[in-house]
Amino acid sequence: MEPRISLITLGVSDLERAYRFYHRALGFPAKGTPESGIVFFETNGTRLALYPLDKLAEDACQDAGEAPPAFSGVTLAHVARSKVDVDELLSLAADAGGRVVKPAQDVFWGGYSGYFADPDGHLWEVAYADFWQFNPDGSLVLEGF
Repeated sequence: MEPRISLITLGVSDLERAYRFYHRALGFPAKGTPESGIVFFETNGTRLALYPLDKLAEDACQDAGEAPPAFSGVTLAHVARSKVDVDELLSLAADAGGRVVKPAQDVFWGGYSGYFADPDGHLWEVAYADFWQFNPDGSLVLEGF
């Protein structure tokens, strides 16, 4: 297997609401619309998809259940280029219907980060550290870790 992640699919309870949050509010470039039944977003490297939770569970032979677990053990992350960018993205997410679950703050590993939950509760960390560097495509340089 090649060591890469091609697509992350989030199961969502309301595809139109999730589309508005990611595309219109956060500015993710979309391919498709909710009317097609699935929405893809072009991000640097890995692609993000939104798909109805019940259909995703069915496709994976799982039970969607009544409510998501309190913590799924999975977070997504956006590494920002400055502390100001972290604060701005957390504010943007909150204004768009997300929920800030951990305000941005200096953290034990030497960076600055906070978390928001999208309208379906998927957790995103927004982080910055002056030691992180970026490749020309916006992906992280992982040398030295």
